[in-house]
Amino acid sequence: MEEQEKAPRVGTSKVKAVDRELVWKLASMMCTIKEIADVIGLAEATVSKKFGDLIDKGRSQGKKALRRAQFEKAVMDKDPRLLIFLGKQYLGQKDSPEDNDTTTPLPWQE
Repeated sequence: MEEQEKAPRVGTSKVKAVDRELVWKLASMMCTIKEIADVIGLAEATVSKKFGDLIDKGRSQGKKALRRAQFEKAVMDKDPRLLIFLGKQYLGQKDSPEDNDTTTPLPWQE
């Protein structure tokens, strides 16, 4: 009797081991889902579905590291451009201040 090759069952696939630390590092460097998917060799939808929470946490960590580096650079080097940028972002400072309380001209007396 001849042996027949068994066809793979529908819905089954090889499970690929993915280095979660690599996904975390890529996410903390602000890589896109597409970039992460390309590196680890999975589809974008699969990466989003299986690693969405990990990617969100990695990106959050990356933002914190970037913010910390900006503040350190601004304070240590006293970089005026960076201090102005951070003031606008976090303190609501503007280039051209507006006086909203008194927009009518002062009375003119001769």
